[in-house]
Amino acid sequence: MELQEESSNLGALSTSRRLSSSSSAFVSASQSPFFSPRSPPSHGPDTSSLLVNSLPPGTTTTTVIVRQPDVSPAPSFCPSSNFEAAEVFGRDFGCSPYNGAVCSSSNYSQARRERPRRSGRGQGKLLSARPSPSVSSASRLRCCDVYVGFHGRKPSLLRFASWLRAELELQGISCFACDRARCRSSRSHETVERAMDASSFGVVILTRKSFANPYTIEELRHFYGRKNLCPIFFDLGAGDCLTRDIVERRGELWDRHGGELWVHYDGLETEWREAVDGLSRVLDWQLEACEGNWRECVSNAVVLLATRLGRRGVVERVNRWRERVEKEEYPFPRNEDFVGRKKELSELELILFGDVSGDGEREYFELKTRHRRKSLLVGRAKHHHRAEESSAKGQQSEGSSKGKEPVLWKESEKEIEMQRVGSPQRQLRPLRSRNNGAGYGRRKRSTKMLYGKGIACVSGDSGIGKTELVLEYAYRFSQRYKMVLWVGGEARYIRQNYLNLRNFLELDLGIENHSVEKGKTTRCFEEQEKDSIARVRKELMRDIPFLVVIDNLESEKDWWDRKDIMDLLPRFGGDTHFIITTRLPRVMNLEPMKLSYLSGMEALTLMKGGVKDYPVAEIDALRVIEEKLGRLTLGLGIVGAILSELPITPSRLLDTINRMPLRGPAWDDREVVSLRKHAFLIQLLDVCLSIFDHADGPRSLATRMVQVSGWFAPVPVPIPLLALAAHKVPKKQCRPPAWGKCLDAIACSFFSSSHARRSEAEASSMLTRFGIARHSMRPDCVHFHEIVRAYARKRGATRVAQSVVQAVCLRGSASQHLEHSWAACFLLFGFGNDPAVVEPSPSELLLLVKRVVLPLAVLTFVSFSRCNAALELLRLCTDALELAGESMVSRAEKWTGRSSFCCLRPGRSDAQYTYLWQELALLRATVLETRAKLMLRGGRYDVGDDLIRKAIFIKSSICGEHHPDVVSVRETLSKITRLLTSVQSN
Repeated sequence: MELQEESSNLGALSTSRRLSSSSSAFVSASQSPFFSPRSPPSHGPDTSSLLVNSLPPGTTTTTVIVRQPDVSPAPSFCPSSNFEAAEVFGRDFGCSPYNGAVCSSSNYSQARRERPRRSGRGQGKLLSARPSPSVSSASRLRCCDVYVGFHGRKPSLLRFASWLRAELELQGISCFACDRARCRSSRSHETVERAMDASSFGVVILTRKSFANPYTIEELRHFYGRKNLCPIFFDLGAGDCLTRDIVERRGELWDRHGGELWVHYDGLETEWREAVDGLSRVLDWQLEACEGNWRECVSNAVVLLATRLGRRGVVERVNRWRERVEKEEYPFPRNEDFVGRKKELSELELILFGDVSGDGEREYFELKTRHRRKSLLVGRAKHHHRAEESSAKGQQSEGSSKGKEPVLWKESEKEIEMQRVGSPQRQLRPLRSRNNGAGYGRRKRSTKMLYGKGIACVSGDSGIGKTELVLEYAYRFSQRYKMVLWVGGEARYIRQNYLNLRNFLELDLGIENHSVEKGKTTRCFEEQEKDSIARVRKELMRDIPFLVVIDNLESEKDWWDRKDIMDLLPRFGGDTHFIITTRLPRVMNLEPMKLSYLSGMEALTLMKGGVKDYPVAEIDALRVIEEKLGRLTLGLGIVGAILSELPITPSRLLDTINRMPLRGPAWDDREVVSLRKHAFLIQLLDVCLSIFDHADGPRSLATRMVQVSGWFAPVPVPIPLLALAAHKVPKKQCRPPAWGKCLDAIACSFFSSSHARRSEAEASSMLTRFGIARHSMRPDCVHFHEIVRAYARKRGATRVAQSVVQAVCLRGSASQHLEHSWAACFLLFGFGNDPAVVEPSPSELLLLVKRVVLPLAVLTFVSFSRCNAALELLRLCTDALELAGESMVSRAEKWTGRSSFCCLRPGRSDAQYTYLWQELALLRATVLETRAKLMLRGGRYDVGDDLIRKAIFIKSSICGEHHPDVVSVRETLSKITRLLTSVQSN
């Protein structure tokens, strides 16, 4: 029935040669809306006009003006997956939503999301968007590399076609993409035919309905005759598309969509059979796209077409990208012991895509059995009554539908309406309105869960399994995205982690690449930082789908400047999807998906640590452990690891944990709320560390690795750096507690040599086997959970933080260990209201500033354009150096009554301490000079002048006026003076 309706609609449009339309359209000759030009865009006027006169019976003429910038990515036409916005666009301009005569460019998805601005009821409408640049005329079409043809409005098909077209253009292959069945004018069909003739190769995406579409058959015959056809079977197999099976309706696949399909559009049987039979003769060009290989299919198509076009550089670039993605895409390996969460995974798919398919469709049974109900309005709605009427009409027209009910969205300026389906986890009640729907209460006004908009928020307690859930989703649905981009959401590091995406997006965020407005010599620091973030945001707004995971978001405000975190993210609703995990009750006025605990059976499966049959008494002990742990997934996993690694029963493990004394440090910090609530988890971690000590002797390397882990950055830590910090932990002489004897038998029965010193690899392996740490995709790195890190900070105190700073200073690198270098600076100086944790000696401070602080500040400023953060770091460094020098002088005067250092410490001469003081002063002058040079990049010449004069005074006082360093600094001063004079004169 559906096929007959579609074929009847295509009857009048059998082929372009027989097409006769009642409407006509004029496309200005200054622009062809279909082609991506191979030559650079011309620098003509800033705007051009596109006039479309649609004259169906009973309608008026509509004028469309599209404003075009000078520079834009290579254009082509392809609809994206946002149908509602596209339909609004088509209705507003009196054309089909995907009419190629109106809409074009690779930025079409941007244009279709912008709302048209009404200039008057009878004067047409103005579309403010980011359209294509001026391109070749429709009457003078140049050659095109690839033509992409498809047919249908299925969301997955449009998403795939848009992705393929955008990926081809990103690699420099000019592309023309179109669904010819959506073209309504003869001029559009003529333009498409010329595009097909001008294309070097033709990619035809085939679905079940494509064989009943006359335009698809014509495309197959056209490109097969030229021997440049590349068919992509979408949700089909090449072996399924046999002429006999289609005509005779063989199998479930063709029972509904098969038959004598040429009859439906008044076509010829011979031509139809030739087109279908030709698919089996292009074996070297065939590609198959299913839900599990979209990414692979797109990359294979790019490689195949680039090879045929002779683009060797494109092939090499794609192969390098594949190798990098395989190694660096995910932060952690896939959890082989992942259990449960089937409903949550399906719910995430529904929230992001607006639909559930595949295995998730069977798992998410609630959607299929949900009763029909009236529309659910979330947010403030002025037209509540009108929305109810539209919902009632929709229910009457679809009263006979069965099975899973689709999610339909209707948007207006202040209203978000979802028809027939409520929240998948629970049905939200329609919000009560006052004054006939004029407004809602404050608490419910801004809370809404968006479906199909590409944004999902997962909320839950720390350790409940949010990261594990999102990681499993990323592995399962990775083929639907070009790449999974993982961003740590910790308050101090989220901006740097977001800018680190430049490596995967192949962006250059350097300070040298910022464009300067005409008439200005420099841009302020805020504008440069904003521009860097805008570049990353722009890449994520392309039609290429990415999955961006912001894990463990701590605050909606940026820690550095208190700006909203929304400033970092692009506009939602595009092809890129976002998943945010957080402990916050609500993020960005969105209702999060509350993550609940595992079921009793799933918790038992996780704690058993393998296939084990325990008696009833041991199962009861596991139940008790589960309840005392608060059902935290982290604790359950550690218990399962202990039972797998050691020959111990659950009851004996429970007795050991209960006998472990609970030491009571001050759990007053807000960051360790989870530790205050889960005392049994603290005892479990104490048991693990005691096992390490009894297996490896007192002060085992594994135990010290855990102690120092809390002071590193919340990212994977290199094992050599972790081990170096552990070796530098001060010795603590203490006798083993009396309860430690109960662990001797357990540890010694498992480890062959209880007191044999272990290597770094063995110690890190012990941490991962017992669930204290987890492997990272970075080579030779391990990652610690935030609860373990908070536990380590409370147990290790500041004496351990000193070891971390020393390790970063000796073996760390600002380019390779950027986050850990920042962590050392946070401990060393303290930022904002946070005090400094580590107080280094003057000699240690010299080494830290030279090896860590200065390289880190310059790298952060120059490579990432984080100007304010780098300048703040240098300012604190200047204050610390000045304070260290003054303290040396004050201590000398206190003990000797004169400015001498001879009595400060025995064994060191006065000359040595004088030399140390001079080095501190010279290093302070170097930092001042660096700050002055960086101030030039932001146009703050007055501040730079003051800083450089201080540096000259220090260096000239110690080195003399004619020293080369002093001469170099004076040259910088003269440059600043000239710029400052020029600015003041203007």
